[in-house]
This record gives sequence, C-alpha cells and structure tokens, in this order.
Amino acid sequence: MMAGAALVAALALLSIAYGSTVIALPDVVAALAHAVGFDTHSVSGPVGKIVVDLRLPRTLLAIAVGAGLGVVGVLLQTVTRNDLADPFLFGLSSGAAAGAVSVITVFGDSFGIWTLPVAAFTGGMLAAAVVLLLVSRVTGQGPERLILAGLAVSFMFTALTNYLVFAGDQRAAHSVLFLTMGGLGLARWDNIGLAGLGAGIILAYGLWNHRRFDAFLAGENAAESLGVPVARMRRTTFLVAALSTAILVSVAGVIGFVGLMIPHLCRPLAGPLHLRLIASSALFGAVLLLASDLLARTLLPPQELPIGIITSSLGAFFVVTMLIRNRL
Repeated sequence: MMAGAALVAALALLSIAYGSTVIALPDVVAALAHAVGFDTHSVSGPVGKIVVDLRLPRTLLAIAVGAGLGVVGVLLQTVTRNDLADPFLFGLSSGAAAGAVSVITVFGDSFGIWTLPVAAFTGGMLAAAVVLLLVSRVTGQGPERLILAGLAVSFMFTALTNYLVFAGDQRAAHSVLFLTMGGLGLARWDNIGLAGLGAGIILAYGLWNHRRFDAFLAGENAAESLGVPVARMRRTTFLVAALSTAILVSVAGVIGFVGLMIPHLCRPLAGPLHLRLIASSALFGAVLLLASDLLARTLLPPQELPIGIITSSLGAFFVVTMLIRNRL
C-alpha cells in the first residue's frame, strides 16, 4: 500500500510535468502549492494555467478511472469465479460506448456538456439490463450464464456501434475512434467529480461488502451457509459495476484490460481477502493508468495516442505471460 501510494504520487507529478511541453518539477510543485494556497508566489507565464487547468484535471481523471476499473475487475472476477472477467466481458463498456457514439454520429449535442455522459450512462445501464433479462429467462442463473449473456450483449452493442459509425456523420469518425479506444483528453474540472463518483461508488460498495466477497472464495454453497445471498449478491454487484463503468466510460472512453490485469497483479501482494485486495487494486489501477497515459502522450510527440492502445498492448502481453506460466 505504501509503495502504491508512493508510485501514484510520483507518477502524478511526472504526468503533470511531461507532455507536449516539458515543465520543470520545481515549477510544477510551485504551481500546485500556489493553487492550494500554501504559497503566494505565482509561477510566471502560462505555466501555472497549464499545470492547474490542463494537466492536473487529466491526472486526477487518470487516478479516478484507473482506481474504479481496477476495483470493478476485482469484484466481477470474484462473483463470477472467472479470472478473465472485466467490464468488456459483460458488455458494460460496449453498451456505454454505443450510447456515446449514438450522440456523436446521430443525435447531436442536445444537453450541452452533459450529453455524452448521459448517453454513455444510458447505454451502459441498458446493456446491464439486457444481460440480466437474458439471465433471468434461462434455467439456472450461475456465473457461467452471466458470462455467456454478457458476451452476447457485448458483441451486439459492438455491432451497433460499428453500424452507427458507418451510417452516421462521417466527419465524426475521428471522435468516435478516440472514444472507442479511450483517452483522457476530455478531462476538465467540471467532469472530474463525475469520474470520482464512478470510482467512489464501486470502491465504497466493495469495501462495505468485503466480508461477503470473502465468503465467495469458499464456494457458493459455503457462502450460502454463511448467510450470503449469492444470486442476489451477484446481480447487485453486476448492477453496481455497470453503473460505475458507465460513468467512467462517459468521461474517458473505453479503456480495456485494466480490470483484467490489476486483480492478478495485486493478489500476490495483498492476499486473497478483499479488504486489502480492493484497496490495493484501486491504488495500482491508478498507477497503471497514470503510467499508460504518460506513455500515450510521450511516445509520438506532439501527437497523443489513445490510451486504450497502451493498455490493450500491455493486456495482451500480460495474458500471454499468464498462459505460459499456466496461471489462467
């Protein structure tokens, strides 16, 4: 936990300092100190505005989104007993992306700056509702049914997104591409609170119910004997994960593999019990996204890579490594 907190702090400073224009770390610290009122000396030129108005919101957004996706991955892997579970597997990210793309290509900016978040949230919750409806219509509602229904819904909403891209306004194709690959370029002070809400919901839910999630480790029958309503807990966790994912996708786009990798990286460090596992997953999810965003901004200057390219590349390497080591 101490190592994770130190990494978050170090990467946050580097994320603010490095970009298309490199800012010296003393100037970054001075600008931050002035912004919070600890120092009355203002950094000269536009440096202060770059630090406070552009890069600090982006850094905070990376921390919130990384932490939220890391915790979502932990909880979904626990309740489904599937080591590959993450928001993509259940169609949550695909539904949110389809809602956002429908706004960009078809419906337009009807609610001002809140149009994209509202559309992504609606799409994500619609995907969750469809998955739960499918599961409720089949015999047996175990985790394997939830996974199969999620895969079907994910493919369905991906197809819908592709259709909207080709049938809608072609001038919006670049915006759609950036959204579906994820990015933190939309970070502003007015949507940081939204990202914090998405991460806070799943983190608070996980910590509040950490003993119930511990019971899942002993198997469904053992959890039931300990008083955990397994089926209801699984549905509730899925809905809370869908809510959190939809909020995060609405401000950062679709960022894959964070929820898949982070639980596997944290279990050897924090152990299998969920109190420490959830907290460490939040910290190292933030570390992963901060590092990925730093790479996305510095690999091809002055262009900015979609952050999903970085996380997907790391995720593919991670899965191959786990398969070679026979851990998946």
